[in-house]
Amino acid sequence: MSNTVADKLAKKSRRKAPAKQVRLKLVYIDFWSAVKFSFLISLCAGIVVVVSMVLIYTVLLSTGVLAKVDELFMDIVSDQISILGMLSFGTVFGFAMVVGILNVIIGTAFGAVGALIYNLLVRVLGGFQLGFTSN
Repeated sequence: MSNTVADKLAKKSRRKAPAKQVRLKLVYIDFWSAVKFSFLISLCAGIVVVVSMVLIYTVLLSTGVLAKVDELFMDIVSDQISILGMLSFGTVFGFAMVVGILNVIIGTAFGAVGALIYNLLVRVLGGFQLGFTSN
């Protein structure tokens, strides 16, 4: 039988401490914290939108899918209108940037409005009751 420090620590870690439970109510969301958090989340989402749109365009262009769709479109509508002529890389990237910027603006506004609405509803309803444990 060995009485090393590691054995003693292992015996101590096997004993489970009683879990202490705490019940708290969320009665206020700080407005500026909500705005900053929603700005960062929507900024990340905007970057994902821009990168994904550019990647999807690049994959569709390199696999020839856009060329086949353009060929079909020209057969159906007219030989003078080309989808590939309208969908250049600059156009797609510019559209992606506009969508990303709008995403950041609208996402930040939704976060701010959500915090304001929650703070107003807390006065009427009392807030969320949350339970926490120490384990």
